[in-house]
Amino acid sequence: MRPEILFPLFTPVSTLKGVGPRVAPLVERLAGPIVRDVLFTLPQGLIRRTATTSDRAVDGQVQTFLVTIDAHLPPQRSGQPWRVRAWDEHGFVTLTWFKGHGPHLERQHPVGARRAVSGKVERFGSEIQVAHPDYLLDADRVADIPPIEPVYPATAGLPSRTFRKFAQEALERAAALPEWQDPAWLAKSGFPAWREALALVHGPQAEIDLSPMSVARRRLAYDELLAHQLALAQRKAGKRSHPAPRIVAGPLSDSVEKALPFRLTGAQIRALSEVRGDMASGERMGRLLQGDVGSGKTVVAMLAMADAASSGLQSALMAPTEILARQHYETLAPPLEAQGLAVILLTGRDKGSARASKLAKLADGSAAVAVGTHALFQDDVAFKALGLTIIDEQHRFGVNERKRLQDKGAGAHLVAMSATPIPRTLELTVFGDLDVSRIDEKPPGRTPVATRAAPTPRIPEIIERLKAAAQAGAQAFWICPLVSESEKIDLRDAEQRAAALRQAIGPSVGLVHGQMPAAEKDAVMADFVDGKVSVLVATTVVEVGVNVPNASIMVIEHADRFGLAQLHQLRGRVGRGARESSCVLLYDPPLSETAQQRLDILRRSDDGFEIAEKDLELRGGGDPLGLKQSGFPAYRLADPVAHRDLIAVAADDARLILARDPDLTSPRGQAVRTLQELFDWKAASPLNDAG
Repeated sequence: MRPEILFPLFTPVSTLKGVGPRVAPLVERLAGPIVRDVLFTLPQGLIRRTATTSDRAVDGQVQTFLVTIDAHLPPQRSGQPWRVRAWDEHGFVTLTWFKGHGPHLERQHPVGARRAVSGKVERFGSEIQVAHPDYLLDADRVADIPPIEPVYPATAGLPSRTFRKFAQEALERAAALPEWQDPAWLAKSGFPAWREALALVHGPQAEIDLSPMSVARRRLAYDELLAHQLALAQRKAGKRSHPAPRIVAGPLSDSVEKALPFRLTGAQIRALSEVRGDMASGERMGRLLQGDVGSGKTVVAMLAMADAASSGLQSALMAPTEILARQHYETLAPPLEAQGLAVILLTGRDKGSARASKLAKLADGSAAVAVGTHALFQDDVAFKALGLTIIDEQHRFGVNERKRLQDKGAGAHLVAMSATPIPRTLELTVFGDLDVSRIDEKPPGRTPVATRAAPTPRIPEIIERLKAAAQAGAQAFWICPLVSESEKIDLRDAEQRAAALRQAIGPSVGLVHGQMPAAEKDAVMADFVDGKVSVLVATTVVEVGVNVPNASIMVIEHADRFGLAQLHQLRGRVGRGARESSCVLLYDPPLSETAQQRLDILRRSDDGFEIAEKDLELRGGGDPLGLKQSGFPAYRLADPVAHRDLIAVAADDARLILARDPDLTSPRGQAVRTLQELFDWKAASPLNDAG
């Protein structure tokens, strides 16, 4: 239950002075529906106003003058501004207004009136002009013009200065709260109290106060990270508390492993032992198997499935698309069926008696393994004894979809697989409710991909090389990214590229894009996998797991507009067969220094995790790795890049708090409850659930 001290912050924004029916939707769009959201919307800039005289006015600076109104100069023709000439004993200052400002200015500011005026100075020779002054007040109210003014986000109809008033009122409603941070950590970090930190960030005195590294911002960021890590730790503990079937390694998985045409890498052996430790514990496993493209996650999953079958339990592997599900089935079925385990593939395409037969095998237990798409969690799918669920590219599924599959078995274990390389520093924010295993070693025999950058004027030359390669039996991807705001323009660009390639290479050029029906897209992808399409043009990022061993060339247009991690994943689509493989990164010259550094990293390294860390360093804030698609939390006060050193500390603190006081009943525990209510991040709330 929310403590009473927080009630003022959880009232609608319409309770703020000046937020009526017209303004409320604008405030909600900018900040959110409640007063707390306004409080958590921080200034983004600073205006410094210097008091001066007309003879000392500086072009481009925001300055304040004390003047006497000398004359009103109405526009002589349409499109001209209304001008007010004012003077301050050192010279004239002209104030101008465009669009409809007129006679009311004459009434409010008559000739001879003394006024304080403030705004951005524009110099035209000896003439000084202030267009649309920020302030025009009676001279005796000059003290009302702030010398330092924070600039808030704005939207059409809601200027920054208006929003600032709402933020100040929201700050007045924020009470001092009981301290939830550890006293020793607080002293070591030099953090102010929560209420004091808020006052500092809403009343910056210098640019340093706006920085994410200011002590007040770091204090508030830590609070938000701690609230999130507490919720994840509670959720993880809740999942662990569910009893689960004990699954132990048996002779089946030994036989499957011995029959493999290769030996497991050290990283695969380590990941498999971590999975086995969880499955044998009697507690419900929730583990992320994170590995670079082609690192061998599916083999680890297959051996875990063989363990489950040895223990008399079924397994299910769910993939986000039919083509990926089919590829997993083709990888898993032969080695498992060689050991006498029946494997079925279930997709939306299965109908009638064929589907009924597959469902019967799952229900009576004669099928040990099911591989499929969303079709696996439909209501009429029942397992006799589902003990292990494996979800590929887990962020592509909603929380409820993952849960619906897991709930088909009593206490079924979960392995989530992801090929999106998340830097270690950010892992806790995305996967804090899962244990993480990393496969950071490539299987021997993978062909290195030669990566080179080329300017776009060389496209004709690249097309000629592509034509020769296609005639020699090679296959290639050509990626056209989403560059413009308009999907139609992007689609047109891709269609034009596909048409140009068809003209040069022939009819074996295929095209996939986001607006195609899923079945049509799957058909083109299937033709590519089968070798009927030699060059595949794609506007969307090609499916992460799509395996086309014959594909040996990857061309990426506007490579400088992609995240490094995304480029690395695309590059991972080639180099899977015996052919020498290459990746060409096309860019519009000239390259910025940062873009040059990024492409250099990609040329030097093929380690996805190293590349992700470097990307983070180079790109800074924002969404550096396309993390929003990976279930990344939407923080308000924390910047996961600037504050990444605080993430691990908050995770440790959360674990310690719950180990000492699992029910949060101590004085600090009660304060922590207030923190969770303040941020609305609790174990039961719909925060980003990785597992």
